[in-house]
Amino acid sequence: MDLSIHSPIAPFATAETRKNSFTIGQLPTSEDKVMVKVLLVDDQPIVAESIRRLLASEPDIELHYCNSAERAIPTALDIEPTVILQDLVMPEVDGLMMVKFFRANPCTHSIPIIVLSNREESTIKAEAFATGANDYLVKIPDPIEFVARLRYHSTAYANFCKRYEAEQALARANQELEHSVAKRTAELQATLERLQQTQAQLVQDEKMASLGQLVAGVAHEINNPVNFISGNINPAREYAEDLLNLIALYQQEYPQPTPAIAREIDNLDLDFLAPDFLKLLTSLKTGTDRIQEIVLSLRNFSHLDEAGMKLADIRDGIESTLLILGSKLRSIEIRKDYGDCPPIECLPGQLNQVFINLLANAADAIEEKVERMSEDEEYQPKICIRSQTVEDRWMQITIIDNGPGIPEEIRDRLFDPFFTTKSVGKGTGLGLSISYQIVVEKHGGTLDVASSLGEGTKFTIKIPLRSE
Repeated sequence: MDLSIHSPIAPFATAETRKNSFTIGQLPTSEDKVMVKVLLVDDQPIVAESIRRLLASEPDIELHYCNSAERAIPTALDIEPTVILQDLVMPEVDGLMMVKFFRANPCTHSIPIIVLSNREESTIKAEAFATGANDYLVKIPDPIEFVARLRYHSTAYANFCKRYEAEQALARANQELEHSVAKRTAELQATLERLQQTQAQLVQDEKMASLGQLVAGVAHEINNPVNFISGNINPAREYAEDLLNLIALYQQEYPQPTPAIAREIDNLDLDFLAPDFLKLLTSLKTGTDRIQEIVLSLRNFSHLDEAGMKLADIRDGIESTLLILGSKLRSIEIRKDYGDCPPIECLPGQLNQVFINLLANAADAIEEKVERMSEDEEYQPKICIRSQTVEDRWMQITIIDNGPGIPEEIRDRLFDPFFTTKSVGKGTGLGLSISYQIVVEKHGGTLDVASSLGEGTKFTIKIPLRSE
């Protein structure tokens, strides 16, 4: 593994550096062996040395180090990394500003960026992702997780390059052969679409698998101590009642306590303490019961222990999804109307992917509308979720938001892979494409959209009650 510190280079590409720079068309082709090439931008050599040692035993990972923000982009143009590790705090330029510089440069805008920081606040992480970062790690990270993330992002980047290469090849073929090779062009287009769909499915499956593992792990870790607490509250209550009964009996048998005991009773305010202590135990029981409900919802969302078609209640999946998206939906009124909802034969975990994509998109649309409104306009963000059986053979779920709506000219492209109206770093264009595949291809159902500009959007899901 190579660890090199690059000599000073101007902060922006000169004619000489541009001559040696690369464009996205020169990135690794589908035949090249995937090599993880990491560029670390950090002003602390000790951090670089620590990361070098973490990666020393990984022959497929090549580390390059740049200790100055002004040399970061020219260095990236020179070494062509597949992953960039960007320090959050730099003496010359803020780390998040460097992320923006990378995203603004056409030669580096698609390279995955992992922000490294000593801080773990949620607001800092959210700001990093909003700026365009792909990942966020607290340094120095766990070695196994660190290596796994580097390989994951490099693989995703390699897949992106393959897709771009295929698109470029198709464009060149269309330009060179034009009318004479119309049939061949159609075959290439079909191949590209299959590649896009396959890649989209792989990326989404990996993302949801990671989320499911995280959710299941958190649920498991919370469940053990909560069960311990919950299991001991009832015995604690019984012991407390026995002790309080003993005190009451003692007061009955010896109604005139000694002066010292009388003073202690007054100090403790025994008449208040006795009933309030039992109320306190009841409150603790209520709290642990609520935590156990949340843990159950998390486990229902992940469905890691399920494979193949299962009978499931879609309301459980919707409620679990709402719990997962709790912070994103905090300022939005959620209205739920669950009609006749018998269990349906489905892939519960994959349906949860559909719910989380549609609800997250609805929340993003509402947020966009709020940002465009003036302060004196009145607006109550709202999402309505309805479910009912149709014709005794379909389960219909509708998700309606009162966001800005979708322009008619782009509605036909909503379910195309990689089509998105969101800015860079906020969307990949995979969510609705994957949702369509799950509903239509895997469940034999339908996924339709209706929208009015300024009024909102309605997605309608129809799934057979029983698989064919």
